[in-house]
Amino acid sequence: MTTESTRAGATGTAGSAGASEVTGPADAAGAAESTESAAPEKPLFRNRDFQAMWISQFFAAVAKESAEIAYPLLILATTGSATYAGAVGAVQLVVAGLMSLPGGSLTDRFDRRMTIILCDLARVVLLTLFGLLVIAGEPPMAVIFAIVVLSAACLGISNPAGLAAIKQLVPPSQFTQATAQNQIRFFGATVIGPPIGGAFFGIARALPFLSAAVAFLISAVLLLFIKKPLQAPREAVTDSAPATGDADPEGRKDGEEGKDGKDGKPGKPAKGGMLQGFRFIRRQPVILILLIWAMASNMAFNHSGMFLALIATAEHRDASEAAIGTTLAVAGSGGLIGSLLAGLVLKWVKPSLIIVYAVWIGPVAAVLLMLTPGVLPLGVIVACVFVRAGVVNALIYGYIAALVPDDLQGRVLGAVGFVGMIAQPLGIFSIGVIFDLAGPTWVFFFMAVAGVLAALPTLTRTIRTLPAPHELAS
Repeated sequence: MTTESTRAGATGTAGSAGASEVTGPADAAGAAESTESAAPEKPLFRNRDFQAMWISQFFAAVAKESAEIAYPLLILATTGSATYAGAVGAVQLVVAGLMSLPGGSLTDRFDRRMTIILCDLARVVLLTLFGLLVIAGEPPMAVIFAIVVLSAACLGISNPAGLAAIKQLVPPSQFTQATAQNQIRFFGATVIGPPIGGAFFGIARALPFLSAAVAFLISAVLLLFIKKPLQAPREAVTDSAPATGDADPEGRKDGEEGKDGKDGKPGKPAKGGMLQGFRFIRRQPVILILLIWAMASNMAFNHSGMFLALIATAEHRDASEAAIGTTLAVAGSGGLIGSLLAGLVLKWVKPSLIIVYAVWIGPVAAVLLMLTPGVLPLGVIVACVFVRAGVVNALIYGYIAALVPDDLQGRVLGAVGFVGMIAQPLGIFSIGVIFDLAGPTWVFFFMAVAGVLAALPTLTRTIRTLPAPHELAS
C-alpha cells in the first residue's frame, strides 16, 4: 500500500535511482521533456503481462475447484462415508490457511514467478500420480488425505505470490481494476469448476484429477510469458547495513521494511519472520479495521456456512430438493454478479459507501432471513449479501497493493489469507451446532449479532473518510 519506484517502470513513466539528484538546467530540461514524452498509461486489458498472469491463475483456480469437488465424490463412491467427505473441505481450508504464513514469507524472500511455477508443477505431479492410483483401484483414505493436504499446502504457498504480483504488473491507478478482475477469476472458477469436476467424474473417476493436472501445467507454462519481474529488486545486504535496533537511515523503527521505492531506491531484502505481516497490519489502521471486520463477517456469512443454513432451513420447512437447489443457485449467483460489477462500482462509488453497504447488509439480511417465509426468497436475500464479496474483496486487496511495501506484500497477504481461511471453519461449525440446538431462527439471530459486532470497528472516522486506494498509493 505504499508506492514503489519500480512501479514507475511498470507504468511507462520516468523514474530511476538517481532521480533525486540535483543537476544542471540542461539535465532538468531534458528530464522534463522525458516526462512529457512518456508513454501514456495502457488500459488494463492491453497489459499483456497482467492478462497472462490472470489467465494462468484462472486455469489454476478451475483446476483447484474441479479437483476439490472430485475428492468427496470419490470418497462417497468408494466408502459411502459422509464424515470423510465433509472432512476434506475442512482440511483444505485449515492447511491452506496455515501454509499461507510461510507462503507469504517465501513470497518476500524468493522469486515469486518460480514459487508459483514450482507449486503448480508439484500439483501436476501429485494429481497425475493420484489419477493413476484411481485408475489402478480404490486408493486408501490415508493417500487421499495426503494428496489433499499436499495440494492445499501448495495453494497456501502460491496464493500470496500470485496476489503480490499485482503491485509490479499494474500502475497504482489500476490497482482496484486489477483486483476487481481477479474477483471475476475467483467467482468464475467457483461457478464452472465444480460442474466440470462432477461431469468428468461421471465419465471416469480419474478424469477430474488428470484434467486438473493438465490445467496446472498450462498455468505454469503461461507464467513464462510474463516479461516483467513479479517483485521489486532487492538490495544485497552489506556490512554497512544497520543492525537490529540501530538507527536506520530512513528513520524506520526496528523491524520495519524499506520504503521500497518512494525515494527511487530498490527495497532492502525482506526482514522479519512470518509474523511480520501481522505487525505491519497492526500499524496500518485502514487494513487493520477492514481485516477485523472481514474476519468476523467470514465467520457468520461465509459461503459454506450460509449454504448450510439455507439447506437446513429449507429442509426444516419441508422444501423439495428442486426448491433447495434453485434457492442455492440464486444465492450463489450473488457472488458472480458482484465480481462482474466490481470494476464499475469501484470506479463510480466512494469507498466509504461501499464499506457501509458491505458492513450492514449482513445484519439486515440476517433479520430478514428470520422473518421471511418460504424458501426461494431466502436465496434472493443471501444473494444480496454475497454480491458484496467481489466488490469489497477487490477494494481490500486494492488497499493492500497500494499501502504495503513490495518486500512485505507476501507476508501481509499471507496473514490476510490465514485469518480469512481459519475463520470460516469456526463459523461453519458454530452454525451447525446452533441449528441442532435451537433451530433456524437462532442461527440467523447469531448471524445478525455477529454482523453488528463486526461492524463496530468500521464506525471510525478513518473508514468514514476513506479515500480510494490509488490516492493512498501516491
